[in-house]
Formats: sequence, structure tokens, C-alpha cells
Amino acid sequence: MGHHYTLRFELGGMVFDIATILMMVLTALLVFIFLFVMTRKLETGVPGAKQNAVEWIFDFVKNVTSGYMDHKKVMMMMTLGITLFLYIFIGNQLGVIANVTTVHKGEISESVMKMLTIAPTPEAEAKKRATVEHELGDKGAHVIWWKSPTATPSVTFGLALVVLLYSHYLGIKKSPGGWFKHVFLNPIHILEEFIIKPLTLPLRLFGNLFAKEIMIAFLLSGGILAAAPLFIWLGYSVFVGAIQAFIFLTLSMVYISQLVNDEH
Repeated sequence: MGHHYTLRFELGGMVFDIATILMMVLTALLVFIFLFVMTRKLETGVPGAKQNAVEWIFDFVKNVTSGYMDHKKVMMMMTLGITLFLYIFIGNQLGVIANVTTVHKGEISESVMKMLTIAPTPEAEAKKRATVEHELGDKGAHVIWWKSPTATPSVTFGLALVVLLYSHYLGIKKSPGGWFKHVFLNPIHILEEFIIKPLTLPLRLFGNLFAKEIMIAFLLSGGILAAAPLFIWLGYSVFVGAIQAFIFLTLSMVYISQLVNDEH
């Protein structure tokens, strides 16, 4: 199995991955379309199948959150909780249902080569360029277009940053003095709030999804002999994607509750 590349570009000193951006937007659109379709024509009487599904998701997120907050705070968290769960769950499954790559051989334009070989240092860029040129003349360079956005660390870190900043905002809004005492007057809490949580929350999600997609790519390269293991792994990957969405939701609500509950 050769290397897999993505097209990237630099803007304002930052590097943007085109495939990741496309999949992030697609995931957001799918969440919006799903909720729009499923919540049309809601009934106050006997609910239909679509309404039952939406109510199940609502009750699921509510039950997870209610284990850590009182009813009033739970209802305040429902929009965030449902959005997080659906975005991560759907995003996790995108890399399972499809694997879209393009294979490029021979010569490519200099602009495309630059987008494939962006690296932190000139030395790393030159090394990557040599690898790409070798693969172009051999079996071809594989460019990824479709993957789970949550298999990219920048996405999972971004999700975690939003959750953690929001939790601190709620803590400050509730009681600036209480927030300061909880966060800064205990060395363990300082370590927890600014190192442990910002690392463990996103890395757990990224690590599991990245490993899942690496294994799928490896099995796809195995041909017909890998058909049975691939089928089994795809089923397991759906399960992993659901579990990771549940874990991220649960930890997010736990972290928020630590700063908004009355005893803190």
C-alpha cells in the first residue's frame, strides 16, 4: 500500500486541507438535511417513524446529559448535545460508506505538486516531493477526496476547543469568582483544564477514527482475498463510530457540568 495524499494550500501562514474542508461542510449539510427532513410535520398525537427516530435521539442525548446536570441545565444543553452527537456520528461513518481516491501517474502541474507536498520545512518538502515523483512514475500517487472529517486531528481539536471554551464561558457566566477558584486555585485543576482535557478529548476521537480508516485503506488494497476481513471490519467500524460519538458527547457534558453545577 502506497502513500495517500491530500491537496492542501497555505493562507495566512496556515495550511488548509481541501478534502477535510469538503467533508466538514458535507457533514454539516447532512446533519442539517437530516434534522430538517425528520422534523417536518411533527404530530402531537401518534408519532410516525421519522418523529419516533428524532424523539429517540432527543431522549438519548437527554438521558446522557441528565446524569450530570439538573433538568433545567439539561434542557439548555440539548441543542449542543444533539448537534455534537449527530455531527460526530455522521462524520465518523462517512469514511466507512465510501473511499474515494484518484490515482495520478506521469507528470502533474507544478501547482498541484506544491499542494501535494506542503511540509513544515524545506527539507521535509523536498523529501516528500521525491516520494511523490517516484510514485507518479511507479504505481501512481493516490489523492484522497472522501474520508471521515473526524479522522483529522484539526477537526477533533476544533470540536474539543469549542466545547471547552463554552464550558468556561458558562462557568464564568454563572460565577466568575467560583470559576476562578475552581480552575486556578488547585494545581490539579490547572493541569486538568489546560492540558489533560484539551488533549484527551480530541485525541481519543482522532486516534480511533484514524486507525479505522488506515485499516480500511489497507484492506481495500488487498484485493479479493481481503473481502471477508474488510466486510467484518466495516461492520466493526460503524460500531466504533457510534461509540466514539457517545463518548465525546458524554465527556463534553461531564466537563461542562463540572463548571456549571451548583456545588462548583
